[in-house]
Amino acid sequence: MKTTRKAPVPRVGHHSARAALALVAVLALAGCGGTNDPGASGNDDQGEKSPLAEYMGDGFMSSSGGGMRVAIRAGGGRGSSEEELAKQRKVEDGTAACMKAAGFEYVAVPPESNPKSKFDDAFNLPPDKFAEQYGYGISTIDWSKPGGEDDTNPNTKIRNALSATAKKAYDKALNGPNATGDGNVIAVPADGKSNSTGPTDMGCRGKAVEQVYGKRDKLADFSKYESLFKDLEALRKRIESDQRVVDATSAWADCLADAGHAGFKKTDEPREKVSQKLDELTGNDNGSPTGGATPKKGKVTAVGPPSFDKVDAQKLADLRKFEIELAKADQGCKAKVYDESYKKAQYEQETEFVASHKAELEAYRDGMAER
Repeated sequence: MKTTRKAPVPRVGHHSARAALALVAVLALAGCGGTNDPGASGNDDQGEKSPLAEYMGDGFMSSSGGGMRVAIRAGGGRGSSEEELAKQRKVEDGTAACMKAAGFEYVAVPPESNPKSKFDDAFNLPPDKFAEQYGYGISTIDWSKPGGEDDTNPNTKIRNALSATAKKAYDKALNGPNATGDGNVIAVPADGKSNSTGPTDMGCRGKAVEQVYGKRDKLADFSKYESLFKDLEALRKRIESDQRVVDATSAWADCLADAGHAGFKKTDEPREKVSQKLDELTGNDNGSPTGGATPKKGKVTAVGPPSFDKVDAQKLADLRKFEIELAKADQGCKAKVYDESYKKAQYEQETEFVASHKAELEAYRDGMAER
């Protein structure tokens, strides 16, 4: 079982709270499927936790990068406690037993035996060093590659030895009929009701996760927090409209223009510009839940990160150079004229928000702790 670092992270305010939460819940159902968000690079996690982080979890970021982000981890907390490791071992054992019953070979891999991801060092870099090496981590890191876990995973060797037809059958048994071999593509009823077209088949891996962590209708669970997320969206707007942030944003735009990157008016636009350029190269539309694909009627498909395997090498190199130069200037200008003002406004507003929403925040925190 691969240790899941983070489900893709929705930014509150860029989409409706319901759509964002539904998408995260869909991906969380993958349990052990490795997923990453190209838009949420490792340097975001370097930021200091804000007053809301205590309630929203360690994946919550209300940062000067623009917008609020909520990361929801799949299959319970992904800590390294012995209790959590024991649960992950049970998931592996359950998956192996289920696959054997289905006629396939699967080796239960203890979580502690998984090698360190090749991305771990990058995630631990300070913001300026991350920008120097990886920009935003959008085009500079191929998130479709699992990092290094598969190099020594015996199940990868087992699967690779199969014929194309047998691989499809193996993947279906392991992750369900709507998932790829890595569990990165999952289709569920668009209305979020698991019984609208019958139970969602998550394969042996999903069954094992349910056996260990219990059955949960995650989409229904998230709907009860919709009011809280609407209030969080209003909070985001209040922070952005704070005069200190408005003035700092103007100063940041001027600084970025002086560095040779004119035309940006909002702090999340540089990152989005890089994402758009990457979309053009890969043919992937990250702006839609289906990644540009036409979904089946009544279904929403969550698509994993695009592969760079068929991208023009020179164009990708040019984009990576552009991304790193832009990210370095962006990070430098934020540190110089933006971050301090934003943080003051953010912490003041979040402190007030916590005081007036304490009951809802505690309910959300406790609810997430039980997942």
